[in-house]
Amino acid sequence: MDKLVLEIFDDVPEDALETIETAILDFNREHLSLRRKLFIPLKDQDGIVDGGLIGYTGRAWLYTELLFVPEYRRGQGLASQLLMLAEGEGRRRGCKASIVDTMNPTARRLYEKLGYETFGSLADPAESYSVTWMRKQL
Repeated sequence: MDKLVLEIFDDVPEDALETIETAILDFNREHLSLRRKLFIPLKDQDGIVDGGLIGYTGRAWLYTELLFVPEYRRGQGLASQLLMLAEGEGRRRGCKASIVDTMNPTARRLYEKLGYETFGSLADPAESYSVTWMRKQL
């Protein structure tokens, strides 16, 4: 057996990231269920994406990974619309529930308003932000 060399780096080389991501996705595909990406962009009049929702569905869950509305578009209900579109697509894909996590108190209040409930949190040791995990039955 080859001797392993363990080192610590600040950056992840693209080829290493691709190797590890491919391996874990292959494992998950074989042992869990298929993970399907979800993207709902916010585009300006020129078709330039300046926000939106990125997530995926799998194992009967809708996972929202990123949700961003630019400052100048806030206050128009776009975050709610993005989440509701994602939830509808999640239902079409057979999802039974949705899960999000956030460190943003404003986002947490939005999720609560839309029916998400906290099921866990982790206080930040630096006492600046805590992480909150939330879920909603679809």
